[in-house]
Amino acid sequence: MGCGVWLIQMKLAVSDASDGTKTLSSRNRKGMEITSEKYSVQYDETMQTVFCRGALRLAGMEDYAPIVQLLDQVLEDHPAILKLNLQELEFLNSSGINVLSKFVLKVRDKEDIKLIVNGSTTIPWQERSLKNLQRLMPSLELTWD
Repeated sequence: MGCGVWLIQMKLAVSDASDGTKTLSSRNRKGMEITSEKYSVQYDETMQTVFCRGALRLAGMEDYAPIVQLLDQVLEDHPAILKLNLQELEFLNSSGINVLSKFVLKVRDKEDIKLIVNGSTTIPWQERSLKNLQRLMPSLELTWD
């Protein structure tokens, strides 16, 4: 169960995930970032890229809420091309795959945002799961390292 505050407007916030890890969220001129001991999610505005790294093993949708908020904020910026770089995301549980799927559907609904997902063939879960995202959004471009 999360406690604390999560803000995404040039401020810092600390929240506790149900697994006891502390999460730091921030936004600066270059982008937004959520960092914990086990993972990081960062949006680089200059590259129009969301980077996901580490292992996302959060307990449920409530614990994923800060990441959902970051992704929603990215969509509010309305980039013409948006890249989702998952090449360093070693693990993503079913709740995380659900978050990714819902994000892809939101991008699809925008119609004028091109989504490029960068995956890694060396990470076993990615090949099958990322190909499934193309079923949700056929125009999604999937690239591999």
